[in-house]
Amino acid sequence: MARIAVIGAGMGAMAAAARLAVAGHRVAVYERTETYGGAVRRFERDGFAFDTGPGLLTLPAVYRDLFVKTGKEPLESVVELVQVDPSSRHVFTDGTEVSLPNASRAGVVAALDEALGTGAGARWGDFLVRAREAWDRTRRPLLEEPLWPNWEVLMREPYPAVPHKRLLRTRRACTLAEIGAWELRDPRLADLLYGHALAYGVDPGTAPASAAVLPYMEHAFGTWYVRGGVRELARAVYERCVRRKVEFHFGAEVTGVLEKDGRAAGLELADGTVVEADTVVGTGPWRLRALVPGRELYGTKDVAPDAEDLHPGRVVVCLALRGAREPDAVHRTVVYGPDPEGELDLFGHGGTPEPTVRVDRPGDPALRPDADHESVVLTATVPSGRGHDWAAPEIAEAFADRMVAAAERAVPDLRERILWREVRTPVHTERETGAVGGAVPPPALAGGEGTLHPSNSTAVPGLFTAGGWSHPGGGLAHAGMSGALVAGLVVEGPEFRGSQ
Repeated sequence: MARIAVIGAGMGAMAAAARLAVAGHRVAVYERTETYGGAVRRFERDGFAFDTGPGLLTLPAVYRDLFVKTGKEPLESVVELVQVDPSSRHVFTDGTEVSLPNASRAGVVAALDEALGTGAGARWGDFLVRAREAWDRTRRPLLEEPLWPNWEVLMREPYPAVPHKRLLRTRRACTLAEIGAWELRDPRLADLLYGHALAYGVDPGTAPASAAVLPYMEHAFGTWYVRGGVRELARAVYERCVRRKVEFHFGAEVTGVLEKDGRAAGLELADGTVVEADTVVGTGPWRLRALVPGRELYGTKDVAPDAEDLHPGRVVVCLALRGAREPDAVHRTVVYGPDPEGELDLFGHGGTPEPTVRVDRPGDPALRPDADHESVVLTATVPSGRGHDWAAPEIAEAFADRMVAAAERAVPDLRERILWREVRTPVHTERETGAVGGAVPPPALAGGEGTLHPSNSTAVPGLFTAGGWSHPGGGLAHAGMSGALVAGLVVEGPEFRGSQ
């Protein structure tokens, strides 16, 4: 039985901890803050509750597998998963609206044809077929296996773009922008594509064509809500860890990783405590570099060094509303700004006057004081700390005003219903997760300008990383996958190639 020390209690770290405990190891988690879940947080006040991290779950099979592999109780025995239908409603700048059914390609095609005109649905449907091919080509190496030593092969673009004649030349789309312009050929369909990218913290202006897998995942596997809020999923994973005898130490800031004979041998805490361990699991390359100074952690696998402050962050506005939610309200509405493709241009305007806003209205009694009130969450993907001075209250409040104004296109009389609001910016994200500038990690993407994260193993024997800043990247599902990969590498060794 090995002693394993885990740095941080984020979703990826807890997923690894639970699996390693079941494998017979003695696991202890050291978390800098006073709670678990990483970015999966909840804000509560006056009987209202709000998810301040992810509001919906894709690929629930990842957490179903975690619960199957770590005990007899399945996921659905500890949380209630609800498939959201319609999956989302979309409000475009020209006033067009469309609601898309959940996990139904035929239904989506029909809805788009009716709302945007004949042919629009077929173009989106054909795009999803190509996106599925990109998914099939990249699913295993990007999500289910440790990062290949020759990771450069993953830079080949997997999206089968349609040939496009332009200026007497035949070209193929290499970016989401080119897919929108050349293949979807409707600014509203292009915005629909860009909105999916923004939801994952991916800049649609620079994203590779392979980011087409992001809308495909939602259309193919559905979007799900966790009754009581997604924070309930974090609670369930934490409690599963506790039942498997994982020890949690909150308020325990790690200041160094100890080495002995060239191998990770434990942790040093801010209060001077030394924790001995046979294996250490960290939560992000950016943090490990500070904990293991002077050491090259990844060598040729260090595919994204010091890049977290270049990634977008999020502004979240929690709204406590007077008045009941109308019975036919949609769970998620996306209200598009005038330029979704360019919203995250760090070196240009750095954010449009009216951003693309995701409006979540769960209609969950657990999140409101009574039936005469409603809790609503607005989310916008924004440049992280490099793009704005989010610590300045006037900047945060002015941006929140623009988000509310945009959301009112989806929720009439919204401003008149507001009792109070709570504005959370990348400053809060940095405080809660430690990510530089409050950046949010994107999922791994293949292609020439894709996003790959450093591998789960490091050049220091016995030192591993799990979570959104490690392979296979950010998002609830991807974090759970990273935990599975780390557990496999620790238990089976470097020959581990993923579950079959």
